[in-house]
Amino acid sequence: MRNRLSKTIVFYDVSTFSPVLLFQFEGKTSFGMSVFNLSNAIMGSGILGLAFGMANTGVVLFVVLLCCIAVMSAYSIHLLLKSIRAYEQLGNRAFGQPGKMLAACVITIHNIGAMSTYLYIVKSELPLVIQAFLGKQVITGEWFLNGNYLIIIVSALVIFPLALMRHLGYLGYTSGFSLTCMMFFLLSVIYKKFNIPCPLPGHNTTAPNSTSHVNVTCEAQPFTVNSETAYTIPILAFAFVCHPEVLPIYTELRNATKRRMQCVANVSILAMFVMYLLTAIFGYLTFYTAVEAELLHTYSKVDSLDILILCVRLAVLVAVTLTVPVVLFPIRKALLQIFFPDKPFHWVRHITIALSLIISVDLLVICVPSIKDIFGVIGTRLRRLTRSLFSVPVDSTCGIRALCWQAMCFAALGFIFMILSLSFIIIGWVTGKSRSGGGH
Repeated sequence: MRNRLSKTIVFYDVSTFSPVLLFQFEGKTSFGMSVFNLSNAIMGSGILGLAFGMANTGVVLFVVLLCCIAVMSAYSIHLLLKSIRAYEQLGNRAFGQPGKMLAACVITIHNIGAMSTYLYIVKSELPLVIQAFLGKQVITGEWFLNGNYLIIIVSALVIFPLALMRHLGYLGYTSGFSLTCMMFFLLSVIYKKFNIPCPLPGHNTTAPNSTSHVNVTCEAQPFTVNSETAYTIPILAFAFVCHPEVLPIYTELRNATKRRMQCVANVSILAMFVMYLLTAIFGYLTFYTAVEAELLHTYSKVDSLDILILCVRLAVLVAVTLTVPVVLFPIRKALLQIFFPDKPFHWVRHITIALSLIISVDLLVICVPSIKDIFGVIGTRLRRLTRSLFSVPVDSTCGIRALCWQAMCFAALGFIFMILSLSFIIIGWVTGKSRSGGGH
């Protein structure tokens, strides 16, 4: 049931263990391009908030949490690969047509949230970068410094053409360039650690046990607990978001097997783990308790016209912009599974869905002032919980009780993290102790 260019997806019904043909697919993307695409899907705006997370948990606790989230992400992909190669089919086998609709809705809402956060960065950062490169301190009224106009231009000139690619594998080259931009960001963070004094000008040092973010403690803390600690888990979870892209990448992987795709996932997660850890450590050791939720904003306070930081900001903008088309693919696939499950590929349908999604996300970014807490907490946890629950009733080896118990325990753990994080954040809102800040 397998040949070099075309492979057939077969699901074994858990009640009868009889094979059920689902769909056929072609795998043409190389291992390296698949790693680039998945790494690009993992990496995103979450990297800008990791130093802030370390400042509010301490070095040791942050490393432990980062390791746990990375391992959980890799293991959840392992569970997912044992189930099926399409979330919508996974939901259908678990709960019928309602499950298929739920899976498509979760993927759509979650990835629209991710696309929105990326475009929010473009909306807020690109005008500042343009203004700084023009060398003007105060400019008002110019259309090219209006973030709303800029995201429309970026969407039309960059995102939409890339979203028209028929196969996700074609985006491997842009994903590789996006990762190169983020590597430049990491090297700049490391370089700046040795060029920025602590405390920053205008800040005073405080006692080592102080949790104040007005004054600065120029000493790394192994463990820290304060009103912002509850945001760390959502920040880390958002930083490892990639699961909606896993199955589309698996579908297009050349010579696809579960083991080969698991290797793609492991390499990608390990590479991003190293990048995240280094970014968090050097970002935190540069500013300590003065670090903000959006790391680039903290650098701007030192010197808003620093050419290196301006280039870094531009590199991050390029990276998140090139990530948007990768995130769009699973949404389009989900919509096709729901509304056109048996239809062959058609360019008009392909283009129309991409254009509609981009317009919808642009309007969301233009009209809504902030979606940090909604998509950073609820969206991330809902996606993880739903994926775990789907993996329980449909796994083809569910006759092995241990695997089912593992999936259920994973779902329970995700639910506990969701409740704890959300509870502490709501308490912060009610008491007014949550510090405002951008980034995820």
